[in-house]
Amino acid sequence: MTRVKSIETKHKKIREMAKGFKHAKRRRFGAAKEAVLHAGQYSYIGRRLRKRDLRKLWITRLNAAVRQNGISYSKFIAGLKSNKIALDRKILADIAVADPDTFKEIVSRVYSSNSSSKLS
Repeated sequence: MTRVKSIETKHKKIREMAKGFKHAKRRRFGAAKEAVLHAGQYSYIGRRLRKRDLRKLWITRLNAAVRQNGISYSKFIAGLKSNKIALDRKILADIAVADPDTFKEIVSRVYSSNSSSKLS
């Protein structure tokens, strides 16, 4: 007799992954398999989109906070780089939201060196 592999374990694995899906996508193996494949693609793309969205959020928060202190975002970032202040956008946005006084000090340090370098 020919050997028959147990396909039930593969089906069970796919059905476990399809838990929470609706209707046939949860019950029927073929539909579940296709739905799980698509869900995997969406989650892969979503992990990259999340990074992009968070960077946009940090830049928006920084722009708003910096403009309240009378400087533009691009000049602020250029001043950070020229002063060799190694704080990334995530940390700066967190400081701007959580501790505005500290952020104001950072902006004043960047702005004072920017304005003095233009005069010389």
